[in-house]
Parts: sequence; C-alpha cells; structure tokens
Amino acid sequence: MLRFVAKRLALAVPTLWAVLTLVFVLVRIVPGDPTIVILGDQASPAARAALRERLGLDQPLWSQYWDFMVQILHGDLGRSLVTNRPIITDVGAVLPFTIELTVAALVIGVVIGVPLGVMAARRRDGFADWFARIFSLAGLSFPAFVSGILLLICFAVQLRWFPVISTANASDPMERLRALVLPAFNLGLIMVAYVTRVTRSGMLKALGEDYIRTARAKGLPQRIVVWRHALRNVLIPIVTVIGLYLGVLIGNAVVTEIVFNRPGLGKLIVTALNQRDYALLQGLMVVSAFAIVVANILTDLTYGLVDPRVKTA
Repeated sequence: MLRFVAKRLALAVPTLWAVLTLVFVLVRIVPGDPTIVILGDQASPAARAALRERLGLDQPLWSQYWDFMVQILHGDLGRSLVTNRPIITDVGAVLPFTIELTVAALVIGVVIGVPLGVMAARRRDGFADWFARIFSLAGLSFPAFVSGILLLICFAVQLRWFPVISTANASDPMERLRALVLPAFNLGLIMVAYVTRVTRSGMLKALGEDYIRTARAKGLPQRIVVWRHALRNVLIPIVTVIGLYLGVLIGNAVVTEIVFNRPGLGKLIVTALNQRDYALLQGLMVVSAFAIVVANILTDLTYGLVDPRVKTA
C-alpha cells in the first residue's frame, strides 16, 4: 500500500508543476497594468516604475517564474496588490466555508445519487427509473445560478424555511446548518445527476453478469446481491466520476457563493477580478489547482481501497 501511495504522489508532482506554470503564464497575459490599479491613472511614471521595481515586475519573466516557484515551495502566496495583506491570510479566512460547502454538496451527491441510481437499475423502465432519469437530466440542464435563484424564491422567499442570505457566520450551529442547506443542495444537484447516471449504467450491466445470476441461484437475499455483489463492482466508475467532477463542484461553488451571498473562494475570486488584483488572483488559482490535484490523488488512493487489484497495476 505504501508503494502504491508513493507512486501516486510521485505522479502528482509533474502535474502540479505544469498547473503552477500555467497559472503563472495566464496571470501575466491578462490585460492591464497592476501599478495603475494600485496607484491610479494619475500616478507619475516615476512612481509607477518604483512600484514595479518593488513588486519585482521589472525583472525578466524567468526570474519572476523562479521567485514564484520558490515562494510556492515555502507556502508563501505573496501579498495582495490592493490591500497589501498576506494572501494566505485572506484565503485562510474564507477557505473553510468553501470546503464546508463542497463537502456538503459531495455528501448530498453520493447519498442521493447512489441509491437513486441503484433503484433506477433495479426497476428499469418503471416509474423509479423514469423519475431518476428525469431528475438527473434536470440536474445537468439547469445552470447553477438558475437553480440557485429558483431555490431561493421557493424555499427562502415563499416558504421562508431557510434564510435568503447565507452568511455562514452564525454562531448557532443550527442556524449555520440552515444557511448551508440551500447552497449545498444547489451545488449538489449536478453531482447527484452525474452519480445517478453512472450508477444506473453500471448497475444495469452488473445485474446481467453471470456472477449475479449465480448469487441469485444460491438463494442469497436480493439486498445482498444488489448492495454487496453488484454495487461493489460498480464503485470504480462511481469513484471516478466523483473525482472528475469535484473540480466542477469547485468551479460551481463560485456561482453558488455569489447567488447565496456566502463567504468563500468564489467571492474572493470575483473581488480580485474586479480590482485587477493579479497577485490575489494568482494565489487563488494556485489554491484551486492544488485542491483539484489533491482530489485526484485521493481518487487514485480510493481506487486501491475499493479494488485491491489496482494496487498491483
């Protein structure tokens, strides 16, 4: 197992290096001058040149790239061009809210999606199957901002079951949970859709295999046949789709946090874009990229737990 983990971690290093390099390039090809953002349009050329020198923007690109990589290795994301606060401080203040939202959406996707997909496969072309297919299609069709607005109108404005503004700063755990329900369900809809479709497709194939017919011929209860034998062989594609679309969840979290007015990386990204705070934007992209790489590593490690044969591959 340790060898399997070491191999996956070693493969993640070049991936992370390539992503960091791409982030460095993308931030520097964005139009606009950071010195104008900080000092304003009326700043003198001398003041702008002095600021460029202080920020290291007057250095060659290879020198900036080297400094960037060294800072990342030391866990330093730099300072905001607008507020001059350490970026790691700003990210640390909102990251727990984004993690909370993403994990809640992930749990909703698995808890609802897997049973719904299993039920649809067991009752193929029946009411449950049609319901699961329509529900998953709706989850894939609605953009996050549309479904978020509809949820707010229905459950927050009309029924008043949940708060309209999900500040997520409530000291009361129950109030914080109420503020999390709608954003998490909105973000989890797309995960429910993907997990349901993959589970249904995999279960339909598994339930027609010879080993399932053998298990039924031995007189095993239906729940054992379905949940222990059939579903176990469908876990690999389910884990794959969860790992792949975890990045989609992180991206949709940006829209969800804006719609529900939640603190998080999404609102911080929008703030950085509006203020043209390239340093903050670069730091946020690094954090997002690192989160996706970590999610892919955890997905690979989960393969080894679900199917021990993967460890020898």
